[in-house]
Amino acid sequence: MLSTVILTKNETANLPGCLRSLAWCDDIHVVDSGSTDGTVDIARKAGATVWNRAFDSFGRQRNWALDTCTLRHPWVLFLDADEQTTEPFVRGLFYAVQSASAETAGYFCCWKLMMDGHWLRRCDAFPRWQFRVVRLGRARFCDFGHGQKEAEVSGEIKYLAEPYLHFAFSKGWSHWLDRHNRYSTQEAAARLAAGYTWRDVGKAKGTYRAAVIKTVLARFPGWPIARFLYGYLWRLGFSGGSTWFGLLREHGVL
Repeated sequence: MLSTVILTKNETANLPGCLRSLAWCDDIHVVDSGSTDGTVDIARKAGATVWNRAFDSFGRQRNWALDTCTLRHPWVLFLDADEQTTEPFVRGLFYAVQSASAETAGYFCCWKLMMDGHWLRRCDAFPRWQFRVVRLGRARFCDFGHGQKEAEVSGEIKYLAEPYLHFAFSKGWSHWLDRHNRYSTQEAAARLAAGYTWRDVGKAKGTYRAAVIKTVLARFPGWPIARFLYGYLWRLGFSGGSTWFGLLREHGVL
């Protein structure tokens, strides 16, 4: 009932864990963007079908997979190599697609941000949502900032409450910082170019509404400081300190 598409480039550190978590899936497709390590070999040995396409954006890459990959099932789960499913997530996913009405075009999914086996619950404003489960022919993706959002939706996108796991720090702090510096630049450019106003907030739906609100708020003086205080104090981000200090002690930093 479900096919899975994984986007990769030089993911020998992450792909084995991702593939192990997909032992339940009989139709796995890896869309690789020119890996120079053993990523492709790992995928093929695991029985995945490997496709090659130079990466230009997340939205275009996912749309290309929908159009090109020989997907055997009517529902498609999109993952990145540093993400893994869990048994509760899979149970929720199976129930969702099996009980989906004819109007259901897909599902928004949320994730747990993981670091060395620890869930950084407060630091990531859990839950946050991305469009990751698609009913073939009923929705596509479009680019926004560094990522993508739903587009050309025919029907309703619902929410899958059980999260998957995201191991964002698996390649180390330097890689994470470099990537997010790049992402933040792309996100800022997208918000400046969007030109949304408060009038657009009421019109927007789904994840577009959050994007519109963020774009409008970003123009307010002092917004970066306010956003930090919201996440660190109001959302209790500081409560993750015990996890951070524990990890630093484990790695001999403290």
